[in-house]
Amino acid sequence: MLSIIQAAGWPIWPLVACSILALTLIIERFLSLKTSRVAPPKLLDEALAVSRAAVPGPEVVNQLEQNSALGEVLASGFRALNSNPRCSEADLRSTMEGAGRAVAHRLERYLSALATIASAAPLLGLLGTVIGMIEIFGSQAPGSGSAGANPAQLAHGISVALYNTAFGLVVAIPALIFWRYFRGRVDAYLLQLELASERFARHLNSLRRA
Repeated sequence: MLSIIQAAGWPIWPLVACSILALTLIIERFLSLKTSRVAPPKLLDEALAVSRAAVPGPEVVNQLEQNSALGEVLASGFRALNSNPRCSEADLRSTMEGAGRAVAHRLERYLSALATIASAAPLLGLLGTVIGMIEIFGSQAPGSGSAGANPAQLAHGISVALYNTAFGLVVAIPALIFWRYFRGRVDAYLLQLELASERFARHLNSLRRA
């Protein structure tokens, strides 16, 4: 691998940096977008069960908030009723929507960076290709000190061009695949959070009128 990087020349170093950054973002997103950290399957039913008769106390609300992203949204509704038991339905929904927007922003974090890498890597590879071609033509230019072609310079220019093109695609293709995967996963989570919040808001509204 080191020999390939050396043969590709300096244009490949931005691509190496992009590959390291993309791998870091992919690992981070895999850890952050686990179901247990975003929307545990039974959390909504448990929140409905503990608040069947009344809004639970601050200790239960804190535990719910720290459980997951969904717990954070549900806890915001509990907090709104704890601070003002007679708050309007509009205020209750507004509080939960605000928490939902904050959670959505956190779920989408770094996805734009991954998409940028997927878009920029082929261009960086193309830059390396152009630089390699410049070296090829430069070695053949009149006055280069050689009556004919310079085989070593020609081979180096070709290797720079091909290695950078290939490495740019090697970085871009997985980055694009994982970006589309994480984008779909986040969209599915957001729909799940929206449906759960709507159901929970109706439940809290019934407690508010009780």
